[in-house]
Parts: sequence; structure tokens; C-alpha cells
Amino acid sequence: MQHRLYQRSLASQTHAGLRCLDAVTWDTSAGMVIWAFFARGTDPASFAPKAGANAATITELRAISGGLMVAGLQTVPGPVRLTLPPAAPAEHLILNAAQAEPALFAGKNVAMLLRMEEPAERLCDWLAYHCAHHGVNAVLVLNREPESRLAQDLPDLLRSLPDTATGPLTVVVLDCPVPLGLPDTGPESHPFLAPDAPGKDRMEQPAPDPWRAPLGEMLLFEIAKWRFLAQARAVLSLDLPDILVPRPGLPSFFDLATEARGGLVRLEGRRIYPWRVRAGKAPVFGDHICRPFDLTNPIPRWCVAPEIAGLDAAWRPGRVSYTKAVASESVCFLRCMGLRHPGYGTAALVPKSSLIEDPALLAMAQDIFHHDPVRAPKSVPRSGPASASGLQHQRTAIVTTMKNEGPFILEWLAYHRAIGVDDFLIYTNDCTDGTDSMLDLLQAKGLVQHRDNPFKSTALKPQHAALQAAETEPVIQNSAWAICMDVDEFINIKVGDGTLAALYAAIGPANMISLTWRLFGNDDVARFEDRFVTEQFTACAPELTRKPHQAWGFKTLFRNIGIYKKLGVHRPKGLLPDLWDQIHWLNGSGKPMPKEMLRNGWRSTTTTYGYDLVSLNHYAVRSAESFLVKRDRGRVNHVDRDQGLNYWFRMNFNADRDRSIQRMIPAVQTEFDRLIADPDISAAHAGCVAAHRAKIAELLDAPQNITFFDELTSPRMQALCRLQAHFGSAVFTAGPQVIPPDLHQQSLPPDFFFTIARTEEADP
Repeated sequence: MQHRLYQRSLASQTHAGLRCLDAVTWDTSAGMVIWAFFARGTDPASFAPKAGANAATITELRAISGGLMVAGLQTVPGPVRLTLPPAAPAEHLILNAAQAEPALFAGKNVAMLLRMEEPAERLCDWLAYHCAHHGVNAVLVLNREPESRLAQDLPDLLRSLPDTATGPLTVVVLDCPVPLGLPDTGPESHPFLAPDAPGKDRMEQPAPDPWRAPLGEMLLFEIAKWRFLAQARAVLSLDLPDILVPRPGLPSFFDLATEARGGLVRLEGRRIYPWRVRAGKAPVFGDHICRPFDLTNPIPRWCVAPEIAGLDAAWRPGRVSYTKAVASESVCFLRCMGLRHPGYGTAALVPKSSLIEDPALLAMAQDIFHHDPVRAPKSVPRSGPASASGLQHQRTAIVTTMKNEGPFILEWLAYHRAIGVDDFLIYTNDCTDGTDSMLDLLQAKGLVQHRDNPFKSTALKPQHAALQAAETEPVIQNSAWAICMDVDEFINIKVGDGTLAALYAAIGPANMISLTWRLFGNDDVARFEDRFVTEQFTACAPELTRKPHQAWGFKTLFRNIGIYKKLGVHRPKGLLPDLWDQIHWLNGSGKPMPKEMLRNGWRSTTTTYGYDLVSLNHYAVRSAESFLVKRDRGRVNHVDRDQGLNYWFRMNFNADRDRSIQRMIPAVQTEFDRLIADPDISAAHAGCVAAHRAKIAELLDAPQNITFFDELTSPRMQALCRLQAHFGSAVFTAGPQVIPPDLHQQSLPPDFFFTIARTEEADP
């Protein structure tokens, strides 16, 4: 039998400044029931409450998702007449209306598909699958494509489709001759509108395109209901790139909706992607064999039995109001993102480090769509270096960058040697305080590996250039464990004897552990002393420090087994996604990290922070004098940003106190004494200390630095650096100058909170 194809169009019109998307009539014995649907922003006061002569009596004015539905009864034949207020330019709004056609879909399982510009061939592919496997026997295409030829292209294609189980297929194409998209938004197909697209902060936003923007006029669904679908057995709402998952042997979603007490079944979808589409080929459903392993937010859609749910239940893209939905399986449909964003490669739509090939999707592509998709590559992790005894070797390496850190190198080196770090790969640039000479000497004595930072020959920032270079170094390639960290950070192990061996024993088979920062302030120390940093500074942030967001940054100690492609500042980067399930990542309390953190996470949260096993003591400011030198040499990874009063306020926490690291001082002192007993090392250290003091004196000879130093050490700033828990994130971004000048002198209750309107987000 011949499939039935009908072409319809919205009866869109604008009169008296009112934009009507569509008007629908339904003849009854009492007269002509009307529904008129007006665009977003239409004021209900645009219509008079009392009907004029020969006009419709308005029975309901309902605001739905910003639009306005006007329902009424008109007892005289002819066009729809709605009475306008006395101040309006005309007495009536006269509308041409379409006759409702519920009989087209009466008793049918209808797929209501929202279409933008997907080819007619994809619509036929969609129908062939869903008619054969999900009981679809009718489809209403809400066709938003401007100047569309869909209805002209479909007849020849539909001839190739077999009849449904109940006979010929009913297809209605409802053209939308006016733009229905969000007015200030670019086309939905642009990567900027792709939810998982990477690098949106670097994208140029597309120009507004209301024809192709995401749907803004949600009344389109109500139009479909009242004009066509009131008598359908059940209606499934999806977009054309969406396909239902196979359900062999299970009731269809249409059956579930008709059996549900409220007539409504909630559907949840997830986005799927091709690994790659072959050159010169358009994407098809069968290309989509990959899914992001770390997505958590489902796409809401529904299937409703209109006569059970009631026609007064408003239809929207993600929900049906006034009736309780029955939850179905956790994943009911799949959104094929290559079809939704044609013309863009997968890497523009989603980080490929998140994509894994799904066996069920591959089987669907091959067995149902009879397609040969491009497969995702397979990765094999390394086992890691092994000792001669065959036991897994625990050799640990630190890679770091430095600039003018000479006075602090020996303590940091002695501390980490004392806890069991074997290798140190250190990159420096533009040092003027003897740091380079000190590290060259330490390398000559077999204690570290020192390299010039290659960033000037690249377009990378210093820290990123160093990490890229480090990946080829044998000291990193041959390490069993590695971490990227700075000379103002100290690994504070709380378990066992405080060594890495004790930590590795405590975490068992884990291959990553995050060390959450504990920010240590200057403890009101103004002057530089050549003493252990870990001994001088014990004032710090409370463990529970949610603001500023930098306070809970972490660095990650990881097994060097090739699950990630490269080193990263806070954690390894470039996950090989098919190995994601081999990651055993713990927080500092030994609890598993969530999969949402596996690709890009760099800071802890209230559910992921932990200090019970290990933390990273971060002495970001040290003394006020040393902070002047730090500010003068600039930030290692943000060379164009000043480390001024805002940075001091964000990082100088003195509200709590922690001395746990000091149990290691005897072992550190022993190692330090052993190192400095070498006269060459002693002389190099003394030279760095002298250069540091000379730089402090030079800086404090400038009036602007004296003013800055006085502000750092002022009673107000000392007080504020014990009160950070009382301030909102926007205060840390704007700086302490936005805080009332006398607030630090007040007695504040424990729950006191102060913030301002949010400004630009600060960087980590």
C-alpha cells in the first residue's frame, strides 16, 4: 500500500503588532472552538476580556514557556475574531485559522520529530528503524528548515519503506514559515551550541540566526497537540537526530505510556558520536558508535498518551505538565551528534579523550543500520618499570619549574629526599639569584637533573613548555611514579612514617592520588629568615575551604603506566579514553575520585577533598619580604599577570594552624645537614640567600614597593587574612579593597557572610 504523505504549514500571521504563530479551529455542536498561539512576549492584556460582536469568547489565556495560548469559542462562522482592548488600533484581531485534523493520527503511535536541516534520507532511515523496532506507524515532522524541500523529496524515498505492522505509514510535514529560534542565539549546528564542545572560551560566538537557533517558541508543541495529535494513541517526542535504544522482547514506549496511570513515560537520552566520519561522506546513524564515559546529565524527553494524560497537560520539549511521569530505563534514546552538527569533525564537538567505543552502539551500527563505521583505536597500558626482583618498583620523580627560588631549594630538596623521592627534573629560566648555578652544581653532584626551560622557542607558557620537554626525559620515562609540583609545595604524608613507601602501601592498587592544597599563610612574618619554611609557617587555611576556588587546587601523584598521553600542571592530561576504567584514582583520604574528574579536574570539592593520608602544603607567599621578590619575578604560568594584593589575599590564609609536617623535620634536618656539609653546596646556598636579601633591599628602596609592603603587613590585612571564610567568591576575584574598611575591627558572628556582585572569574 502507498504511504500517506501530507504537507501542512503554520498559519503564521502578524496583525496589530501581535505575532500569531498559528490558529486552529475545531467544529463542535456549540460552535467553533479556537486555539490561537502567540509568540514569546505577548501580553495577555492585548486581548479584551469581554467579546465584541461576532467575535470569539475567550475561555482561557494561558502563558506557556513565554508564549501565550488563547482558547475560545466562536459561534459565528468565518475567520477567527479576537476582541482587542479599546486603545488598540482595531476592534478585532482577525486570524486565518487551520482546521484541526486529529483524525490523521487517531489511534496511532505517533513520533513527533523536531527537524532542522537533516537530509530527507536520514528521516527515512529514522522511520525504517523505528517502524520496524518500536511500533511507530505515524510521524509528524515539525520542520523548521527555511525554504524546505522536504515534502517534495520524500515521496520517492518513502516508496522504499515497507508497510508498518498496522499498514501504511502516515507522514505529516508541518512547515514553519517563520523563524522560531531564540532571537539572540546562533545556529544550533554550531559547535558553540554543542554541550560537550571543548574550548568554548576561545570560540567566537556565531551571529544570531533565529531560523536555525535552538527552539525558542515552545508553543510549537501545543500547536502540534491541538491541531493534529489530540486523538493519537500515544505521542513520542524526539528530535530527528535521536534514536530509541533497541528493546527486543519488551513493550514499546507507546505501550508503556498507554499503561501508565498518568499516561506519561519519561525518557532519558545521552549524546553519542562518531569516532570519525570517512572523508567525503555525510554522517549517518551507523557512524555513531562512541559515547563520552563521563557524562552524567541526561536529555529529558517523553512519550504521552494524550487522552489519558489529558489535553490540558501542556507539552514542552523536556516535560509534560500537570501529570506525573513514570520513569523508564535510565537510557532510552541516543542523540547522534554528528547529525545534529553536520560539517564539523568529532573533535570540534567533544573532547576525544572522553570517547569510548560502546559495544552496544557498534552492534547497532552493524546489525541494524548495516553500516561499517570507523572504529576507535585500541590502547594498551604499560605495566611500568619493574625491579630486578620482579616487584613493582616505586621509583618516584618530581618535575618542576623555578625562577629565582635559590634560598628555598635545599630545604625542599632535602625534605622530598627524606620522604623517598628519587629523581628531580628541574627547569629554570631567566634566573638572577644564583638558582641556575645552584642547580647546575646539584646536577654535577648527582642530586638533580637541571634543564633550561625551552619556552622561548615555543608558543607555550613556561610551565607547559617544561612539561612537554620533560616527557622525553629518561628520568620521567623510567619513573614508576611522577608528580608535577612547585618548590613552594611540600608533600605532607600523614600515614605511617611519613614516607612515600608508607603512602604507597596505604593506597594499595591505586595508580593515582590527588594531593589537595592546604594553603599556608605568612603567619604575620614580615622579614625573610634563612630558616626552614616548614618550621616558620604553621598558620594555614581550614581543611574545609571552599573559597576561593584556588584554595582546593590539587597536584596528582600518578603511576607512570601510559593511561594518559602527557604531563599536566595539576594532573596528567590526554586520557586514552578506552583505558578510563583502569584508572584507580584516590583523593588524599583514600576515597575514589568520581569519573567526572578523570579528564580535566584540577581542584577538589566538598565531596572530593581529603587530607587523612596526604596533603600538599602550599607555602604560596612565605614572608612578606619574600613575597615582594616573588611578585617581582612574576608568575611561572601566568607571566602577564601581577601577583599583587588580590593574590596575597587569596593565598595568605592564617585562620587555622597545622604542624603535622614538622614530625619530618629531624629527618629533613639530617639530609639538609648532609647536603650543606659539602662546601660547594654551602657556598652556593649562601650566595642565593645573599642575592635574595639584596633583592629585598633593592625593592624596598622604591616608594611604590614600600607602600605595597606596608599594606601587606598592615593590621587590616593581617586581620582580613584570618577572615577569608566569611567572604564570597566574588570578593576574592575583586580584591580586599571591596571589603568595608572597618569590617576587620568588628566582632563578627560565626555565620557572618559578605560578598558583592560577581565579576570576571579569576584564574587558577
